[in-house]
Amino acid sequence: MSFHVIDGRMTVDLEPDRFSVDDVKSAVAKLGMRADDWEDTLAPAESWWQRHGRRTVVTIGGLALAAGLSVQGVTSGGLAETFLAHGHGEHGVEPAALALLIVAIVAGLIHSVRRALMSLVRLRPDMNALVLVSVIGAMVLQEWAEAGTLAFLYGLSGLIENWSAMRARSAIGSLVRLSPAMASVVHGDHEHRIPVERVTVGSHVRVRPGERVPCDGDVFGGSSYVDQALVTGESVPVWKAEGDPVFAGTLNAHGVIDVRATRSASDTTLARIIRMVGESHRHRAPTERLVDQFARYYTPLMFVVALLVGGVPFLVFGRAVEVSFYQAMLILLISCPCALAISTPVTIAAALTSAARRGVVIKGGAYLEELGRLRTVAFDKTGVVTRGEPVIRELRPVGGRSEVEVLGRLLALEMRSEHPLSRAIVDYARACQVEPIPVTDFQALEGRGAQVSVDGQVFWAGSARLAFEKTGDDRFRQVLADMQSAEHTVVVCGVRDEVWALVALSDPVRAEAASTVARLREQGIRSVLLTGDNAVTAEGVGQQVGVSDVRAELLPEDKAHAVQELVKTVGSTAMVGDGINDSQALLAASVGVALGGATDIAVESAEVVLMGDDLQKLPFLVEHARRAKSVIIQNISLALGAKAAFLLVMAAGAATLWMAVAADMGATLLVTFNGLRMLRSSQVRPSASGDLALGEA
Repeated sequence: MSFHVIDGRMTVDLEPDRFSVDDVKSAVAKLGMRADDWEDTLAPAESWWQRHGRRTVVTIGGLALAAGLSVQGVTSGGLAETFLAHGHGEHGVEPAALALLIVAIVAGLIHSVRRALMSLVRLRPDMNALVLVSVIGAMVLQEWAEAGTLAFLYGLSGLIENWSAMRARSAIGSLVRLSPAMASVVHGDHEHRIPVERVTVGSHVRVRPGERVPCDGDVFGGSSYVDQALVTGESVPVWKAEGDPVFAGTLNAHGVIDVRATRSASDTTLARIIRMVGESHRHRAPTERLVDQFARYYTPLMFVVALLVGGVPFLVFGRAVEVSFYQAMLILLISCPCALAISTPVTIAAALTSAARRGVVIKGGAYLEELGRLRTVAFDKTGVVTRGEPVIRELRPVGGRSEVEVLGRLLALEMRSEHPLSRAIVDYARACQVEPIPVTDFQALEGRGAQVSVDGQVFWAGSARLAFEKTGDDRFRQVLADMQSAEHTVVVCGVRDEVWALVALSDPVRAEAASTVARLREQGIRSVLLTGDNAVTAEGVGQQVGVSDVRAELLPEDKAHAVQELVKTVGSTAMVGDGINDSQALLAASVGVALGGATDIAVESAEVVLMGDDLQKLPFLVEHARRAKSVIIQNISLALGAKAAFLLVMAAGAATLWMAVAADMGATLLVTFNGLRMLRSSQVRPSASGDLALGEA
């Protein structure tokens, strides 16, 4: 079972033969709460009472308290005297004032009394129980003004906490509201509006200026600037023309575009973001778990302390029962762990939501904390440090074979592969108007290449390592050495033990790669380059981006072992990858980071997804995680500091019940608002050195 504080959502794994949904609802009802079936929306239909009831009741309670204190102040000779007197029952209460103060008490406790009673019945007292006992105690001592103030302040704190949670929930809900409910689908010469859920893959969707794109797809007609900020985090609109991808929820700002849907509504990039953010609470931060465990034993322990504080002086030293009882209630109120319990989850929820708005999906608080401890970042090369858009620079047949003969087989093989190099070879072959030949038995050779069967013979293509494995000699080594350079990756192909051709491809380095590595270095984080490519090319790329630790010609399992070694020797390590061959390394890392254009298996293997394929989000991510860690420490310090300060006031004999609630409420509100500051994400800005720096937005 898991519970998401901000969403108010509980997920329960049931054994149908033992428990039913009704059993769960009944168990929740025994806690003084209500459980409803979750609907996948953050804006369910609510009654007037659900929307406005708490605010109305607290308002009535506040007015009744103010009126009651005024009446009592007038009749007793001074409002200040009425408000500050405590613990002695020395003031009689006028009937009118008493009636108003009782209204304030009822209004303040109406939303919590049931939960309070349930917690007492279960012998697991919570804050609701602490306040209820203290209010009853104040009434027994005839401290009606203090009881009314105590109840009102507690009701008000509940209202403000509820508002704070709604604000954070609304921030998460903004992701849902990005996707329009309807789409304009074109059939032949007519167009009609249908619900987005009914848009199928391959549908022709028309998007006009000012409308949000309803589905993931490719533009095949028209052109326009599209604002992708809330999905990919890009700060400026991106020009989209024929062949360019668009994402559900992005805003068409310029012209009419026709889009061919490539994903169903439930599988769009935006839907995946929402799903991953929604499931992020399953991976709770270690600090959050530690605070929860502390609070579980702390509150019952403080009940025992309160009994001792109230009972021992009365029984042993003969202190007045009223004074002992009052001191016990003060201990109960100030011991409440509300501020401590909410200090971490509200900060983490706000930080995860803020990151998602910037196009960075973190799958849980545990990974957010881990990001704050990073010591090393390991990068895959192709598609991560490079753009993943390679082009063929040279194709050199061997043994008198023609280019067309080689390309026909290469095209048939590479059409079945997802590797970026494969796409370049396919594009080149089609530009040469070469047709693929019939092949069978396609087999991916993980980390090395692939092979197919052509007329009963095995045709293979891949790295130099694969070529050496297939041929068993180095007859082509000189040709390979001539073609390899810092800019070129070489693919070798052949049949059985004979090399047919070598293909040199170049893949430009990402423009932001060098500045990203420099910024990580400024943050004290070491960068490592891991690749299955040849050493010459890998070293050249490493020099371009400023990475000195380059490890080349690695199989997928070698990458995973390298990451494991970094975790063991250096400490917390992130792996940044985008392909199937990176999935083992992503799982081996302290935190796996996948680019948004990554394969599904890479996205599933990673704990963080950069939706915009922008490496500049890495330093933002580190700074964001460190800032969240700092806010959590601040919140815990505030929560514990407020209690320590009140205990000093209590030791000086100047504490009252309403002061105790005000102190606890104040600490709770402080940590809540401090945590919500994480909704304001950091932004990337130029540093004085020309590299990247980060500042709070």
